[in-house]
Formats: sequence, structure tokens, C-alpha cells
Amino acid sequence: MGRIKQLSKHLINQIAAGEVIERPASVVKELVENSVDAGATKISVEISNECRNIRVADNGTGIHPEDIMLAFSKHATSKIQNEEDLFDIETLGFRGEALSSIISISKLTCTTRTKDFDNGTKVVCENSEVKQVPTGCAVGTIMEVKDLFYNIPARLKFLRNPNTEFSYIQEIVQAIAVINPSIAFELKKNGKTVLKTTAQDDLKRNLKEIFSSSVTDSLKEVLKTDELAGLKIYGYVSTPDYTRSSKKDYHIYINSRTVKCPVFQKAIDMAYRDLMANGKYPFVVLNLQIPPSDVDVNVHPSKKEVRYKNVNQVFNFIMSGILGGLSNYKEEPKEVPSTSDFAVQIPSEQDNVPAKEENVVSIFTKKEQSNVILDKEKDEIFVQEDSDGNIKRPQIPEFNTISNVTQNKFFESVNQNTEPEDIIVGQYKNTYILIELEDGLEIVDQHIAEERYNYEKLKSEKEITSQLVFISDVLSVSATEAEIIKENKEKFERYGYGIEFTSDTELVFRKVPQLLSKVNPKEILSDILENIEGNIDGLEEHILKTTACKASVKAGQKLSLWQMQEIIKKWRTTKMPYTCPHGRPINKIISHKELAGWFQRNA
Repeated sequence: MGRIKQLSKHLINQIAAGEVIERPASVVKELVENSVDAGATKISVEISNECRNIRVADNGTGIHPEDIMLAFSKHATSKIQNEEDLFDIETLGFRGEALSSIISISKLTCTTRTKDFDNGTKVVCENSEVKQVPTGCAVGTIMEVKDLFYNIPARLKFLRNPNTEFSYIQEIVQAIAVINPSIAFELKKNGKTVLKTTAQDDLKRNLKEIFSSSVTDSLKEVLKTDELAGLKIYGYVSTPDYTRSSKKDYHIYINSRTVKCPVFQKAIDMAYRDLMANGKYPFVVLNLQIPPSDVDVNVHPSKKEVRYKNVNQVFNFIMSGILGGLSNYKEEPKEVPSTSDFAVQIPSEQDNVPAKEENVVSIFTKKEQSNVILDKEKDEIFVQEDSDGNIKRPQIPEFNTISNVTQNKFFESVNQNTEPEDIIVGQYKNTYILIELEDGLEIVDQHIAEERYNYEKLKSEKEITSQLVFISDVLSVSATEAEIIKENKEKFERYGYGIEFTSDTELVFRKVPQLLSKVNPKEILSDILENIEGNIDGLEEHILKTTACKASVKAGQKLSLWQMQEIIKKWRTTKMPYTCPHGRPINKIISHKELAGWFQRNA
């Protein structure tokens, strides 16, 4: 080994840059986040030279001329001052590493001015050396990065083709633009505009500009707060009948910072567990606001990883917020009625003392509140099983309006008013119910609609009514299947099935759920065993789904008008009227405008 010596400042910065600057998208992320922190309302990003030239311009506060040289030195920042600030971070940047890292691997020019000065400052940086000269410019900052990685040939070899690298840049800018609807973003590639928002200060309109109306038309609003814990979650989630093939459209944020959070993702997955088919995922844009002291964003230089002080509370809060949004409930501000309108008793000061209010929605009962556990060594969430080995999943919370007129918030049902009875046109192919709507035609799969109703009804019942089977066929099963059934007889009992073995691999049904009195028990058991495919963890859920499915009206079955009305009426009352428990969509609406267009009518 050679002698030990001190590395040069430039080489130290190049080594550190490897942690902060992985690729061109990392540079864009750091510079755009600085623009957001500077209070900019317009941010422009221009990419050229195979993603090695990057220009980020904003109209933010700019950099003070006396601070400009310090800004490019390592661990220099205006966003934290002392140790305590590290646990109360409210900005996107705070480590003071980005600019010093960028100038060590590129040629950077910074032009900036604050509103307090008539002239601006121009700084030219190369090989970690900084030169400053005065210049004329508008208020704000322009960062121009050229020849990224020019002095690190090895890093250039590992960059992917320019189109792939630009896709990473586009993903970064899009993620920041989504959660900042009050900022106008523009992204250009070789002079061509690829992304543009207009600062409407409305999240849903912002999503429509970035994505499309086909996405926003399928979204449900999520809004939930817990003032005692200082938690708030807001955003939009897609209905279960609008699916994606990957989790790429999980746009999740903590205090408006884009993150990759396993806890957040698991909460989304659990909320949609019974609503989507395997391999299908929702479109999600959610921002969790949490006290900075309850979350650590200083886990990695990329600041994408986070850790929570109370992970179980966060997990439950996120999942209940999503379920509430999907259930057509949202939290809305309500004006306090005038006391002249009502005869009310004015509450005393003691009544206004913050307390654990009954109207705060909890996703768990007292017995269930420890179902979701954090493995502290692995920092992972898993769902605890109950005494019967069944995976407990929180039920959709029940929301009630708050009668106390002194409250300024309440949970209000979107479908509060009694709906008029549907106008049934008839059946198509004895499978689909046709309903006339005010602005179109609704087509409902009769089997799937009733299956959703039966599933939710069975899941909510504490005891399922059974019917005795006086004569049952003897059913043969394999030795493995027999063992599964014997070990889980209590689960079958819970959902109304009485099973008795006449030999090691033969059994008979003594009772079945009353809903299935006319269904062949052999068919029921065959479906349950086929669906579990050796995985008994979800056996109880498979029993529930099979029962709901077999109890429902079949496709191809002719129905009377009264039967169709009953199916639709029951389906309208479900909390998740989008898909069956297996994830198949229930209905399709064809607008009157679309129908008229087929026949070349104006309306």
C-alpha cells in the first residue's frame, strides 16, 4: 500500500457527487427542488446535447450576491441553521451538497438576482473553481449545466441512451409538477415542449393537464385529517374499474416531497386488495402531511427514503383515508349555523378542550388496533393474523355527520339524498341489465352486481344463516386438500358450512349458507380448493368470495323487471360499486352524446 495523503477538494467533491448525482435526472431534481424552495411560480427546464446540457430557470427569490460564492461550497445551505432544524425540515433541499457536487462534474453558469438589487450576479464554475462577475438579469435564478460528466468518462459509459435518460428527467419534473399546482412548469427537449402546466392552483385540473381527462374522469377525492396527531392526507385515487399494469402510477408524497415508501405502498395495496384483479393497480396521487418531527427524511442523500416515528398510525391513517374516498365519503368544511336558526346550548370553555372525540374515524376497534405491526429490525409492515390464523383487514370505516354545531368539519356522504328508482330498459343476452340515465345508457352485468352486494353483505354479518343438508353427495378430495379442510374447519363454520369427514379423503356437507341452498356443494368446494392453489393464508377470503359468487344470479338467466330492479337497488347501496371481489368491472356507461354521434345526430 502507498502512503496516506489528503485528497484534493475537487476529488472529494467528485466522490461525493457519486452519491447525489447518479444521472442527468438527479441534476434536474436538485435544481428544480431549489427553485420550488425559492418560492418560484414559474419554472422552465430545457434539455439538450443528449441530456448532458441542462438549463433550469425560475422567477424565485434569487441568491444574495454576498452568498453566491458560499452557495457552491460543500454543506452550505440557507434551509437549516442548527441541529434542531434537522428534525423540523419543511423544505425539499437541506443538505447543502447538490451545487458543490454538480460543479465538480460539469461546467455550470449561474445567473441570479434578488428583488433588492438592480443588477444581478453571474457565476462561472468549472473543476470546483468559482468565478463571480456582475451582470444584468431579471429577478430569479438561471442554472446552466453543460457537458455533464465531461471529466468522469467512466460515468458516461454507464449512462443509457438519451431517450431513456430523458424519460427519467420527465418522470422527475412530472412528479414535482403534480404536487405543485400553483407553479407553472415547462419541460423542453431540444427546443420542443414536452410538458407544460398553467398554475391553476387546482390539483385535479393540474392532473388533467399533465395526464389526460380519461384519467381524471375516473378519480375519487381523498381527504382525511386527524388534528390531534397533526396528520392530513389529500389527493385522488382511481376507481377500481380503472386499472394500470404496474405501480408506476403510485404518485406518493410526504409533505409534498416525492418519495418511495414501502409503508405508503402497502397501505394502498391493502385498500384495493378486494377490489382489483391480481396484477392490476390503481392510479394514485396522494400527499401525506405529517409533523416534520414525526418523519425522518435524512435517511439517504437522495431524500427519497423516509422513516416514521409511529409507522402503525401512519399506515392505518393512509389506508382509512383511501377507503373513505372510494366509499364516496370525504371530509368537507361546514359553516357553523347561526344560533338564531337553532335553539342550541352554547358550549362552555371546558367543552372545547381538545379530547379524543368519538367522531374521529378509526380503522380498528380496540381489539384490532394492534393488527398492523412494525418489524423494527427490518423497518417493514406486516398484517397480523387473529387467533384463527385469518389475516385481519380493516373494514371500510363508517362515517357519520357530526351533530354538534360547534364542529367546523364533518364527514358527509356524497350519496346522501335518496335516489329515484332506476329506469330499467330491459335485459341484453339475459346477462346485462340496461338502464336509462339522464345523459346516457348504463349497462350492468347482473351477476357481478349481485356478487358485489352479496360479498359486502356476507362480510358485514357476524353470523351467517345456514341451512341443513339432509342428503349430500359424498365428495372425494386429495390427501392434501383433506388436510387443509380439516385444519380450517372453523373457518368454513364461520361462513355457514358444516363439513363432516366419512373417511380420510371423503366428506359430506351437513349444512351450507342459506344463500346457497340450491347450489351443488361439490361445485362450491371445488371452486374454493381450486382458487387457493396451495396458499391457505387467504382461505377465509376465498370462502367468502366463492359464497358470494355462487349465491348470485347467473349470466344467461332471464329475469323479470322486478328482479332486475332488486339487483340494481341492492348494488347501488354497496360501498364499493366498481368491481366484483375478483376485480371485474360491474358497469359501463355510454353517454347520450356518444350514442347520438353513432347516428350522426347533434344530441
